[in-house]
Amino acid sequence: MRHPTAPRRLRLLAAAAAVSVLVLTGCAGANSSPQSSSADVSASAGLLADQGLEGLDATQVIERLDTMTLAERPSDLIASVQPDAVVVTDDQGREARLPMPEDRVYVSVAPYVDQTHECHFHSLTTCVGELGDESVDVTLTTADGEVLVDETRRTYDNGFVGLWVPRDVDATLTISHDGRTGTAPIATQESDDPTCVTTLQLT
Repeated sequence: MRHPTAPRRLRLLAAAAAVSVLVLTGCAGANSSPQSSSADVSASAGLLADQGLEGLDATQVIERLDTMTLAERPSDLIASVQPDAVVVTDDQGREARLPMPEDRVYVSVAPYVDQTHECHFHSLTTCVGELGDESVDVTLTTADGEVLVDETRRTYDNGFVGLWVPRDVDATLTISHDGRTGTAPIATQESDDPTCVTTLQLT
């Protein structure tokens, strides 16, 4: 059996890399390039100004966009939450990167009973979970038993509940709702750890 030629092997490797990128972005769908050139600074400023986000930091952008009602969501904007930055892009191809706090990571969780979707980096403007505007009991406990969160929260209109989690932790998230409970792991140790948890099924 003949082995693929070198050029063909390179093409296969490139295709595999492209698939990996798509899997990582999940429902975020945003450009995850690590940095923008200085030539894009003006475009980034224009993007934020046009979307009413000028002067806001990553935490403020997250708060504004994740808590929006579905009807208010901008249709021309993608805001991908990554461990090191919120990456905002629009339909004109402009991009802005807002650095995340050094000590915290934002993790958004969509508990579900029947329906979910695959996701890795949470999209503040396109992700939708099953249980919108519902009361849930949330507990987050580290591997060594420290309780980071223990409270009743209300999911946003998009079906997610957002958590600010300290960096460099390995924890278990437990959510209860209407007599059902589910758990999911939460990790904030690596630069590619998920910020979107859609695997917590309530049973």
